[in-house]
Amino acid sequence: MALILLCSKRLATFWDTEKDQAMLHQNSVFHSLMKHVPWSRFDQIVEKYGADELVRKLTTKRQLIALLYGQFSGSTSLREVVTGMESHETRLYHVGAVPVKRSTMSDANSKRPWQVFSELFAQMLPQAHRGLRRATKEAVRLIDSTSVRLSSLSGSWATFSADVFGAKAHVVYDPNADRPVYFAVTPANVNDITAAKAMPIEPGATYVYDLGYYDYGWWAGLDDAGCRFVTRLKKNTPLSVLKENRVPKNSNILRDRIGHLPARLANSRQNPLQVPVREITVIIDTGKLLRIVTNDLDAPAEEIADLYKQRWQIELFFRWVKQTLRIKHFIGVSENAVRIQIAVALIAFLILRMAQLAQKAVHSPLEFARLVRTNLMHRRPINQMLKPLQPIPTNPNQLKLGLYFQ
Repeated sequence: MALILLCSKRLATFWDTEKDQAMLHQNSVFHSLMKHVPWSRFDQIVEKYGADELVRKLTTKRQLIALLYGQFSGSTSLREVVTGMESHETRLYHVGAVPVKRSTMSDANSKRPWQVFSELFAQMLPQAHRGLRRATKEAVRLIDSTSVRLSSLSGSWATFSADVFGAKAHVVYDPNADRPVYFAVTPANVNDITAAKAMPIEPGATYVYDLGYYDYGWWAGLDDAGCRFVTRLKKNTPLSVLKENRVPKNSNILRDRIGHLPARLANSRQNPLQVPVREITVIIDTGKLLRIVTNDLDAPAEEIADLYKQRWQIELFFRWVKQTLRIKHFIGVSENAVRIQIAVALIAFLILRMAQLAQKAVHSPLEFARLVRTNLMHRRPINQMLKPLQPIPTNPNQLKLGLYFQ
């Protein structure tokens, strides 16, 4: 009898040990997502900016993890981030994080250099674009901006008008890779072309943009860098025609001609863009006529029209980010906090894209993001998020194989 009791106790101990080990061997979805962050490079960036000097509790790494948790979980306030992390304290420990205090987090968002997070985004871009690299001459870059409304508490830096406050996120977007390649944040009253002139230019790339970037001097700079540009002409901009090209029959292209833009501008200034350009007039589904202009004189007219049509992809990107990530609700009011939150939102976007490419079960980016939000702190493989959660099994063989989630 004593022998039977002893064996039973040892079996129970073994059972508990096996159960604990199986749980430890299965990371949470959040833990798996964090593996896409290049932490060694991040540590170097933190050291570069001295972001952790005189810090006792909330390191920059823990701040980043907390902000990413807020993005992935869909938290709409700093209090919601703090409360959510407190409820998952044990599982956050394995990610290298601990619950944070709202006041400490608020101070870090307002004072810690936003450049740390912006530079991390830049460092992650090559990792996110791995396997999608193309020759520079084939690279297409869409340029646009999106505005975000802020409260009057941000009025010290983001005043747009008497009672409107906001900021702009200026983005250069790669439609082939479906990822941003550059971003900047400014107050809402900064013109798009002003921000564009500060953007880095990739020699040989194709740049597509709208009327917000109507500046002949900037266009000339793109041309000098060997770039192709595709944009629109204003209705009242004349073109001195040199040559009329044939247009395809039964297409939406009505006119294709080569000429010069006005040689002189206001106040008798010389137009810096002296090279010939090409105007392609297109009629869209609504019946509206678009005057598309480019410095590419040789490509088929359909190709130029299709390039301009791609500009809608960046609009869809802005809509996706605003609907899925948190840049409509800001957890800080200072310029520094807003810059950090936008940078972290774009970092979260890259992480979601990389994680989605690493699995084959979910093809829709929106569905994948929603599944991540639902399963964020569950211990289960990312590629099995569609499967229902299983109860802890009673069969020791199943448990040893880790065939359950919790």
